[in-house]
Amino acid sequence: MARVKVFAGDNVMVFADPSCGPHQDGGGRGVQAERPASSHHQDRRLPDDFPHRLHGLGRPHQSDQHLLFLRGASRLFQVIVRIDDCVALLNLACMMLITFLPYTFSLMAAFPANVLGILLFCGCVMVLGVLQSLIVLYAFSRPFLLDRHVQESENRTFYKHHILKVLLRVPLMCLFASIFSLVLFQLSYVLLAVVIFLPYVSQSVMWCRSKLLGPLGETPDSAMFFVPSEPLSKERVEAFSDGVYAIVATLLILDICEDNVPDPGVVQKRFGGSLVAALQVYGPEYLAYFGSFATVGLLWFVHHSLFLHVTKATRLMGLMNTLSLACVGGLPLAYQLTQRFPPDSRNELEAVQTSCVIVFFAGVFQLAMWVVALHSERETLQPGVRYGGREHVFMLAKLALYPCVALGTFFLTCVLGRFSVSIFHLVQILVPFAFLLLRLLVRLLLALLPHFFRSSGVPFNPLDA
Repeated sequence: MARVKVFAGDNVMVFADPSCGPHQDGGGRGVQAERPASSHHQDRRLPDDFPHRLHGLGRPHQSDQHLLFLRGASRLFQVIVRIDDCVALLNLACMMLITFLPYTFSLMAAFPANVLGILLFCGCVMVLGVLQSLIVLYAFSRPFLLDRHVQESENRTFYKHHILKVLLRVPLMCLFASIFSLVLFQLSYVLLAVVIFLPYVSQSVMWCRSKLLGPLGETPDSAMFFVPSEPLSKERVEAFSDGVYAIVATLLILDICEDNVPDPGVVQKRFGGSLVAALQVYGPEYLAYFGSFATVGLLWFVHHSLFLHVTKATRLMGLMNTLSLACVGGLPLAYQLTQRFPPDSRNELEAVQTSCVIVFFAGVFQLAMWVVALHSERETLQPGVRYGGREHVFMLAKLALYPCVALGTFFLTCVLGRFSVSIFHLVQILVPFAFLLLRLLVRLLLALLPHFFRSSGVPFNPLDA
């Protein structure tokens, strides 16, 4: 049987078969397929993240099943790199079912004691599993659709079976959940929770075991769980994020266009035909819209600035990014809350504080994504934003600005509750100017820090900042 050497740095991962564990060997860079003496030697080069393309398919990654299937589909098409009409139509059917999943979530939330929402959700997931399995079977029957390294592999059948096994795990769990929902629907929710959280629990157990018993050899099954340092496609993360920000901005525009255009009859009757006087009634709504849109735009700006300096994304970074996007998706709700309740009411104060919490966590998860990147900065970040880099402090200030502002606004509204809406919208308007002055403020702070430390007798190293 062929043995494949995958060189990474000064180490070589030698596999007698894709299911065997790694063994260390000496070597340099590159890839070489070793065959028996009677066989012809052939060199093959594999990308650094190629094993993750195969082992990562379909891993439950998000707490949202909708995102789980989007992630599975993106990884599937890292192995299937070409499509024809049949694959395109099957994928279109998958996308149609994925877009229907949020409706099933709404049914489950509105009618938690009714099994119809669970059955619809589980049915969609099972059909999605079947469709994705058909895509795999069809693509592997036509190898020219596959990644070149899979085409040339002697173990293509093993890869096909492995991918199918990964793809069908979640649909199989949903099949059991749908069956249990007919008997005891509470148990079906437990099974769905197991589908979501089992990878995290399994990975935690594996980590504890490796600490107690030493490093364990990686197997295909062990590679199917959440691996924080596993690389993700940076381009796919950016594209997905840009799509979410665009949809959120569109929802804000639709909200103000739908509910804040005065009726011509009302304008004529109540305001004597004066459109300006009629629009003044909607002043708080316009203020909330522009403040919310500025918040969405600046959060996108911070995200874009971060990814300009990211060279490689990881799964943990992807998780932090998804959690941030989930909070960004709540900004249209924050916009509606801040202008829906009567002025100076308790509900208005709570609505403003809820909006502050949403903005705070959207910024905190962006900051967490950068902290995760710093943990392996040589692989994930450009030199300028690493520890001691020229842009390190400025990037930290840019990412920390929104969490600090949101937290400060929250506590300020607790003290001055009567002016909570005015304070919130004023801060939303002032934050863009803070971003414009941020670099100047950071330079001023760095210039003052040495004088402060010198007066206190503590040595100061600018690289520590």
